[in-house]
Amino acid sequence: IGVLTKPGVVRLKVVIGEEMVGFIAGDVRPAEKLAWIATFCVLNAYRRRGIGSMLLQACEDRLDVPRVRLSVRASNLPAIQLYRGFGYQNVGLWAKYYQDEEDAVVMEKELTHKHG
Repeated sequence: IGVLTKPGVVRLKVVIGEEMVGFIAGDVRPAEKLAWIATFCVLNAYRRRGIGSMLLQACEDRLDVPRVRLSVRASNLPAIQLYRGFGYQNVGLWAKYYQDEEDAVVMEKELTHKHG
């Protein structure tokens, strides 16, 4: 809940009809010259329609820092493929990060259009 109310966080959502079908939050950390994608989700029924790509691009466009990072479940190959397509590269691994002890892959991208 903290990321949803914290100031300085880029928060975007996609609503179709009356249903929120996707959202993303980018936590900007100017002192570190980077942002973290804190949360990112598209409902299963709406995946593979470009909603995730649109949200990720729109969030990146609003980040006024030179780098962005995120973490993703090691088993979430569709998400990893999406991030790689956007230019993210693996920069680390957090062992047993999730409650079920699955590892998290840490990925990072240089936002070349930003000078932050």
